[in-house]
Amino acid sequence: MGEKKRKQARKQKNLFSKKNYQWMFLGLLFISVGFIIMSGGGSDDPNVFNDAIFSTKRIRVAPTLILVGFVIEVYAILLNPKK
Repeated sequence: MGEKKRKQARKQKNLFSKKNYQWMFLGLLFISVGFIIMSGGGSDDPNVFNDAIFSTKRIRVAPTLILVGFVIEVYAILLNPKK
């Protein structure tokens, strides 16, 4: 009887389906793009100030992309593939 239960336990499916993983990848892509946009902007010369760190792209767009990516990740985790 114990052997039968072990075989049934091995036949369990994955926790997430292919659709969940696709949404997770999309969320990670949004998060990665947001962090890439946010990075950089430094100056090679420490005596020169660069105003590029205050650009709209870094202050508004990049954090919004990161937040959207996290929302997509939560959606991907909660998505029920059976429906």
